[in-house]
Amino acid sequence: MRTRRLERLGFAALALAAFLTAGCSQSSQADMAKSGDAQKSGGVLGGLFASSKPVTIPEGTTLYVTLDQTLRSDANVPGDSFDASLSGPVIIDGKAVIAKGAKVTGRIVDAKESGHLKGVAQLRLELAQIEVDGKSYDLQTTSVTRTGSNHVKRNTAMIGGGTAAGALIGGLAGGGKGALIGGAVGAGAGTATAAATGKKEITIPAESQLTFKLTQPLTVNVKG
Repeated sequence: MRTRRLERLGFAALALAAFLTAGCSQSSQADMAKSGDAQKSGGVLGGLFASSKPVTIPEGTTLYVTLDQTLRSDANVPGDSFDASLSGPVIIDGKAVIAKGAKVTGRIVDAKESGHLKGVAQLRLELAQIEVDGKSYDLQTTSVTRTGSNHVKRNTAMIGGGTAAGALIGGLAGGGKGALIGGAVGAGAGTATAAATGKKEITIPAESQLTFKLTQPLTVNVKG
């Protein structure tokens, strides 16, 4: 009896040892599988990062942009920002390093409202940033300037025309003295007309095409 009991205990011990060994083996295999998956995942991510490389766009490269909003000399002030988009890709060594449609941000460098009798309207713009693959890069570019026309010729014609009309009316009414009075009145009327209508603001409508050039090289990270 005692010998059989010992044999049973021995078989039980062997079975337990086999079970534990199998469990450890499966756990080890699972750990190895997880480790392999982690290495594989890390390799994929590493490949993605490795596929991005810096490309330098040289000074003097032309950037063609389309305004996304309207700008006005009597509504905008220096320091205002504006939105635009790249209307053509930037090509380096036959490859588009910045795609058409890339978001561009610009700023108003100078804005002057037109005066009535003098003071010419002006708008001066430059680009500030461009977005490439979700990352923003600072830009240094030339500026685009729009300047209004001069008031002098137009105002002179209006005031002169008013003087002549006043002199004619005064002459008809009362001779020489009347002509002098009429001329003065006419000049005043001409000046008032020029002052009322003389403002010449600048408007650059949305969808306008503008051209800038880089004044400093730009380095961007490009995929592929």
